[in-house]
Amino acid sequence: MSRSFADLGVPSPLLDVLGSAGITTPTPIQSATLPDALTGRDVLGRGRTGSGKTYAFCIPLVARLAASGGRRARNSPRGLILAPTRELARQINETLEPLATSMGLKTTVIFGGVSQGRQVDALNRGVDIVVACPGRLEDLMGQKHCRMDSIEISVLDEADHMADLGFLPGVTRILAATPSGAQRLLFSATLDSGVQKLVTKFLTDPVDHSVDDGTATSGPTAHHVVRVDADDRVRALADLAVAHPRTVMFTRTKHGAKRLAKQLTGRGVVSVDLHGNLSQNARVRNLDAFSSGQATVLVATDIAARGIHVDDVGLVVHADPPAEHKAYVHRSGRTARAGAIGTVVTVATSDQVREVRSLLRAAGVTAGEIELPIGADAAVALADAPEPPAHVPSDDGAEGQSVRGQARRSRGQGRQNQNQQRQGRGAGQGRDGEQSRGGGQGRDGGQSRHGGQSRDGAGRGGSERGGSERGGRDQQGSGTGGARRRPQTADAHGSPRQGSARQGSGTRGSGGQRSAGQGSATQGSGARQSVGQAAGRPRSDQRRRSTRTAG
Repeated sequence: MSRSFADLGVPSPLLDVLGSAGITTPTPIQSATLPDALTGRDVLGRGRTGSGKTYAFCIPLVARLAASGGRRARNSPRGLILAPTRELARQINETLEPLATSMGLKTTVIFGGVSQGRQVDALNRGVDIVVACPGRLEDLMGQKHCRMDSIEISVLDEADHMADLGFLPGVTRILAATPSGAQRLLFSATLDSGVQKLVTKFLTDPVDHSVDDGTATSGPTAHHVVRVDADDRVRALADLAVAHPRTVMFTRTKHGAKRLAKQLTGRGVVSVDLHGNLSQNARVRNLDAFSSGQATVLVATDIAARGIHVDDVGLVVHADPPAEHKAYVHRSGRTARAGAIGTVVTVATSDQVREVRSLLRAAGVTAGEIELPIGADAAVALADAPEPPAHVPSDDGAEGQSVRGQARRSRGQGRQNQNQQRQGRGAGQGRDGEQSRGGGQGRDGGQSRHGGQSRDGAGRGGSERGGSERGGRDQQGSGTGGARRRPQTADAHGSPRQGSARQGSGTRGSGGQRSAGQGSATQGSGARQSVGQAAGRPRSDQRRRSTRTAG
């Protein structure tokens, strides 16, 4: 029988916050680490993406700071959480803030890509806990806006991702500025040599808790490889996305993510992109559009594979196969979170198949392979394919059998959605390269380091400048043809503004599911929505979904 949060020693005010969020049963990583972390031990926690690591360090951080009797001081936080990306830092703070508030503590979040003014003001007023990306935090430390000499507890989240991005030298300098006797909690999916050096240097007699080996993906997941002709790739990706209400696709490059999002939107699948070239406002807006359901596809680079927590992602597509197996595991962890059923599809051309097979072997994944003829519907082919073994983070055969049954039912529903979608299509197809700039593509002016990856996924210090987000011309399709109208688009702050649109004929419709600005589509026609219009005109029947931050 599993232990409750109360059994693990979590204080009553925090139990109330967890209960109000519907979190009543600890995950394995929480059950393993909380007793030691709550008593002040240094902890090394290793667990896959989606295992609940965020609460595993937020709970003891808040509980111990509240019990220590320390007082809030100007520019001198008492708790520190370091995260590799600004999206992850924001989401950690969203999880942390209700816990901290219940115990009378204040938090703030610090990252690059935005003006530092508000961050400096918060530090000047005094906060108890700082959630920060290393680049901007080092800048503020150098400007004497933030001191580390009062830190009682420091947390390093996604330590292996910090190493991948080249942030470990900065992390080392920051941790070295904290008191040597402070408690330290380090969480990582894997323990590479760079991370091991941090453990040796900064953790004192740490308790090592590992809930898996870092190779299995996060939940009961069916994995497939779809072999396609290179010229048929975008059409196949659109077919896959149409059959699922929420999809994350990954590309290897920022340019590839931007281009694919436009191509999918041009085919009637409302998509947004997420990568380091976007301004912070554009990144927040696009992630919010996906989280709310206004956009049904998020096309991202690997920066989004770590720490971006969105509920109900049923499909992950590797539009570009990742470079190595760890990236495959972390990308795939965007689906099947908290025990949900998930599907992972790798789309590969003939010259990529051997590389993909090797990558899957290294990741410990068995995947079914499908040869997709040119013009064939990828979603239908996937639904008709033999079922691969479902990967479940458990050795319980009964659970695996149950997962296979649920996955089969899910795929049957996907086929039904696909048939409905086909009925709603118009006579023709939208252009792959159609521009849809209403949502605003921002540019980050930050200096790129570590092989093109900007610090904190953005620029730093004075070299950052806000992105240029412009409402552009949206090519909008309809079965009517000829008529022009001016749809609403959203500016960087979410306020509607006018943009121009042109309606054409013979486009591929959305069957009512993909058109975020219209309630539904009638048979024989379908409105193709731009990204900007999706953000500005949410459909009336769209249920808002919250961004999950549980780990």
